[in-house]
Amino acid sequence: MPVNVTVWSENYHEPREEAVRRLYPDGMHGAIAAGLRELLGERVRVRTAVLGDHEHGLTDEVLAGTDVLTWWGHMAHEEVDDKVVERVRRRVLGGMGLLVLHSGHYSKIFRALMGTTCTITWRDEGERELVWTVAPGHPIARGVPRPLVIERHETYGEPFGIPEPDELVFVSNFSGGEVFRSGCCFRRGLGRIFYFSPGDQEYPIYHHPGVRRVLANAVLWAAPADGTGEPLANVHTPITW
Repeated sequence: MPVNVTVWSENYHEPREEAVRRLYPDGMHGAIAAGLRELLGERVRVRTAVLGDHEHGLTDEVLAGTDVLTWWGHMAHEEVDDKVVERVRRRVLGGMGLLVLHSGHYSKIFRALMGTTCTITWRDEGERELVWTVAPGHPIARGVPRPLVIERHETYGEPFGIPEPDELVFVSNFSGGEVFRSGCCFRRGLGRIFYFSPGDQEYPIYHHPGVRRVLANAVLWAAPADGTGEPLANVHTPITW
């Protein structure tokens, strides 16, 4: 059965900033979705949703039919309705996979699942980032260049205010000297979560073949273990953990 993927983005920059629109004429969500379709083909069914959709495009019906949700946010974290956040949180605890991308570390859903501030240090001078694989046997690292070279990107740095990852797959270093845990796996309830930091809106990161490979691998890793597309737990049953 194909993995049902919903690619979510706040879609804030694209309608407002010509430079971003030139990089992502179909939106960042469109570029992410295109990469998944290109690399995974019939193994996935991909839909997109954005902040401005009804209920942010994340209704009960949509989430019930989603095996893996990808989340990109930056400027409008606080505009995401708390009811939708709770809806997503319960689905993750029930078995839905979640990929949190770049500045989505500050999203309500990631902070709710981590239980921490998820703060970072950062600056943006368009420096080179080298993404190093530190868990070469992990499924998310399969086929990813070592290192994955991103010529120009926003700089993220430690300390990163997250719990200790269950698995650390990638660590980045930047030409200015910063290091950052850029690929982190977590498990919450029955759900798998992967945080991946590359993906600033001012750079063509989601067209990068290495980044696309990481996201494709991560979708397959985060999908419910039974592979049927059905939730692993009844979403109407109270979650106690």
